[in-house]
Amino acid sequence: MMDDRMRILLCEDDENLGMLLREYLQAKGFNADLYADGESGYKAFLKGKYDICVLDVMMPKKDGFSVAQDIRTVNSEVPIIFLTAKQLKEDILEGFKIGADDYITKPFSMEELVFRIEAILRRVKGKKGREITMYKIGKFTFDTQKQQLMINDKVTKLTTKESELLSLLCNHVNEILERNFALKTIWIDDNYFNARSMDVYITKLRKHLKEDPSIEIINIHGKGYKLIAPENEAK
Repeated sequence: MMDDRMRILLCEDDENLGMLLREYLQAKGFNADLYADGESGYKAFLKGKYDICVLDVMMPKKDGFSVAQDIRTVNSEVPIIFLTAKQLKEDILEGFKIGADDYITKPFSMEELVFRIEAILRRVKGKKGREITMYKIGKFTFDTQKQQLMINDKVTKLTTKESELLSLLCNHVNEILERNFALKTIWIDDNYFNARSMDVYITKLRKHLKEDPSIEIINIHGKGYKLIAPENEAK
């Protein structure tokens, strides 16, 4: 009989916490594989098919950020949550720059972790169910399924967050995309760290789109962002 439970790659070097988390996740209906260091966790990711990765930041052999970077080189879509004892803004922002979907600071409740995992998986499932898979933005073509931005012969592979944010901007082209709406749609929570993270991704998208001067992402003070693109090509 096939196991159709969602598979979680869990990397946590604290043996007691790791075993508790694995047991709790399995009790909640997930299939969780536990690894005590980043190196063995990454090797497991390459061999297995996982729906989401939960990575401790501070681990032996390979830290969580390094594991996430390696994972992103082979899979730009799988959701990643960081477990971190660090509360420094720079560390959290570094995690988002790598392509994390969320972070949770120790100590945390296991119920909160499950809530965040379920919220991310719901969002990913909803994203896959959307009908629009291709956008024309000025001279660019944006393929939401492949997460690719194309202009002439150049193809740029976007991260999951970049793709989700650009999709929202395309859905509201030449209209204001409200900041809080975007945060709650993509990041679930509109807190300070997530807001800073979104600013980072907006900057990245501007760089990706700079080859077409007719396209611009502008800040609307106190409200959000607006993707400016030629009307006849942005449909």
